[in-house]
Parts: sequence; C-alpha cells; structure tokens
Amino acid sequence: MRKIINRPDDFVDEVVDALLLAHPHWIKAATADRRALVRADAPKQGRVGIVTGGGSGHMPGFLGYVGEGLCSGVAVGNVFSSPSSEQIYEATKAVNGGAGVLYLYGNYGGDVFNFDLAADMAEPDGIETKTVLLSDDVASAPKERSADRRGVAAMVFAFKCAGASAERGDSLDEVARIAAKANAQSRTMGVGLSPTILPAAGKPTFTLPDGEMEIGIGIHGEPGNHRGALETADEIADRLTNAILADLAAPKGARVAVLVNGLGATPLEELYLLYRRAAAKIGEQGLTIARSYVGEYVTSLEMAGASITIMHLDDELEALLQAPANSPFFREGTQL
Repeated sequence: MRKIINRPDDFVDEVVDALLLAHPHWIKAATADRRALVRADAPKQGRVGIVTGGGSGHMPGFLGYVGEGLCSGVAVGNVFSSPSSEQIYEATKAVNGGAGVLYLYGNYGGDVFNFDLAADMAEPDGIETKTVLLSDDVASAPKERSADRRGVAAMVFAFKCAGASAERGDSLDEVARIAAKANAQSRTMGVGLSPTILPAAGKPTFTLPDGEMEIGIGIHGEPGNHRGALETADEIADRLTNAILADLAAPKGARVAVLVNGLGATPLEELYLLYRRAAAKIGEQGLTIARSYVGEYVTSLEMAGASITIMHLDDELEALLQAPANSPFFREGTQL
C-alpha cells in the first residue's frame, strides 16, 4: 500500500483537522469529534439548512460542498461508511435557522437508515426536515426502478441548485422540490480502470486485471454492467454518453449541463478527451451544452476512471446553476 498517511485509523480525523486548519473562514466543526462540519456563518437565520453526508474517501464530496450557495453542513463518516445518526443530528441542529432542514444525500442503505434516525431525533426539537435521495447512476438499476439507483456525481448539480434556492430564501418545500427536480433531470455513468485501496484494510476493494476496464462501476467499487478490454477514450465516451442520453431522453433543442468527473487517479488531459467525444455525441442528438465542468468532483480515493453526468436544463435549473457559490473546493458565478 503506497499512501501518504500516518496511522490508518487516524486518516479521516486528520483529514478533517487539516481542512479546518486550512479553511477556517469557510467551515467550522459543530461537534467535539469534528465529524459534523458546517458553514462558518451557520446557522443562517430564516434560511433553509441543507445537510448532506456520507463516507469519506470521495473528496471533494461530500464535505467540499459546504459553503455559500451550496450545502450548510455535512456529517462525515469513516472511509466508505455512513456517518452516525448522532453526527447527522448535530449537523442538523448546527445549521437550523428556523426554516427547516433538507437532507440531501446519496441513495445508500446505511445513509438512509441513519438520516431517517436523525430526522426522528430532530423532530422533538421542533426542526422540520425533508429528504431528497440522489439516484442518478443509470448503471445501478433499470429506468423502471430509477428510485433504486445509486447517487453519484450528479450530487454536484443537486447541491448547487438546492443551495442557490436556499440562499435566496426559498421555503423548505421549494428547496426540496428543486433538489428533487435536479436529481430527476440528471444521469451519470462511470468507468473504472483500477481499484481503490482502503487505508484501514490495505488491500484493493475489487480486482480488475491489467488491460481491462469496467463500465458502470460505482464509486465504492460496486460492480458495473460490462467488463472487458480497455478501449479508446472515444469508445469509452460513446458507451457512457449513449447510455446516459438514451435514459435521459432530452428532446432535440434542449440545453444541458455536462460534468466529466475524475475518480481520483485520472489525469485531467484524459478527462478532457472524454469531454471532447461526449460533446460531439451530445451535439449529434441536437442538444446544446450550456454549462461544462471537467475535473475531480466526486472521487474514490485513488481509483483510476471517470464518470460523465448530463443534466437536462430548463430556465429554472440553469439560473440556479449560474448563481454564485463558494466553498474551499467549488466556485461558481454568473459567467458561462
């Protein structure tokens, strides 16, 4: 195991310590164990709070999206493990500004269980909560069971749109509606080229022979729907983009946002090769790319691979994507 770490058991806590040291004007700890982090200006009175959370190892997801125009707080679990209900509850209390709190997170069993428990814990405090599950991974379930899909890189679009809604003072019902809409109009598919190694275990999460790839792989190494010889960048982009566009079914003339995401160990140049081909395929379908994002947005430690996310925009969602947002890992303004 070749990692720049200290004791494996200290990995997550030391990462959180480093973030708090590096970005004190952006985030602060809400608990002594530093596993509930919130905006430095939380709570924002009269504004809906947005709490996300999940396992560590996906930097900058999830804690990188705590900031202005994004999420209000995050509960931080161990690597690839759900945060506890108590950590989620503490984040909930710390961001509550009297307008309610939206839980916005990926559709994974442990997260669902603990966020539901946290909502029950918040109810006696008079904190109203609503939940929107992220479920954009087209490879994880067929379209007729889309509610069972995993939440992956489209979380970036959902955080951005819901965060802009909360920032301007929308109600909890409205922020939840927008988050659900952003999720419903987004699709993602990924490819893995090499496994990730958990610091505590010191061994790969899955095996993939040299010269092979896995299409549809999840961000924790969940199995995909095709394993075979490594293909060219164009061929990989075609597989991902074609599957996404077929499932999304955006009409000709529609505007879309595109996010090409690296999983932790893929050079930026290779991500741009995927974007190049994806943009051509999108154009062939009569769609216009309104906003583009290329980089590492939701990783899986040092996994080699990438994902493509496409979001079908309308005027409402496009305006929310353009709204200002700032965190240590994400900047957005009104420019194209």
